[in-house]
Amino acid sequence: MIGATPRDDVRRALVVCAHPDDVDFGAAGTVASWTAAGVGVTYCVVTKGEASGDGTRPRGEVGAIRQAEQLHAADLLGVGEVVFLDHPDGAVEPTTALRRDLTRVIRRVRPHRVLTWSPEINWDHVPTAHPDHRAVGAATLAAVYPDARNPNAYPDLLAEEGLAPWVVPELWITDGPRQLRDHCVDTTEFFDRRMAALRCHVSQVGADTELETRMHAHFTDTAARYGLPRGRLAEEFQVVNTG
Repeated sequence: MIGATPRDDVRRALVVCAHPDDVDFGAAGTVASWTAAGVGVTYCVVTKGEASGDGTRPRGEVGAIRQAEQLHAADLLGVGEVVFLDHPDGAVEPTTALRRDLTRVIRRVRPHRVLTWSPEINWDHVPTAHPDHRAVGAATLAAVYPDARNPNAYPDLLAEEGLAPWVVPELWITDGPRQLRDHCVDTTEFFDRRMAALRCHVSQVGADTELETRMHAHFTDTAARYGLPRGRLAEEFQVVNTG
């Protein structure tokens, strides 16, 4: 399905995800295409990913490792800033506290585009429907509309921090129900960079020798569904006008 026409005047983009590595699994090729086009990209990672692993390492150590991995991956893609909010991994809820934190980031970064995860379940591939992902998606949507643009929402952000309201005109959603996805990005030229970024997450992907093969096949299938020529790769999203 093709129907969305993304804005062509985007200069700043914000990616909001739950865990280190989320963006590198789901949208790293797209991020690479944005930075290559001169778009300034900021990541906002809601947790440090400290609840992953086999339990043999302390949570604090796991979180520090995963933060470092995400910083390295972001650097490879030309991402200008990575913000960690330090909400509890595995227990994220779309609370007003999280909405306030995200509103602060949006008002400071002032993005023309926000990319985040869907608050809905993709029943075609349930493993991507982590509760933290959906909670972050719901909180980000609320921060984009109405919180960040509403001068009466969290007035202390303006009074005490000088963060004026900001209208985000465009929202990109990933990992949502397939029937809602309406736009793909041809990421063929960025596959090696996106995989290098994903490989930075050693604690998660380890020495998985089949990772590139699986990801290549997945993005090949996505490109084919959107009618791209044979041999092309693509990532897909639901694009929403929020202006």
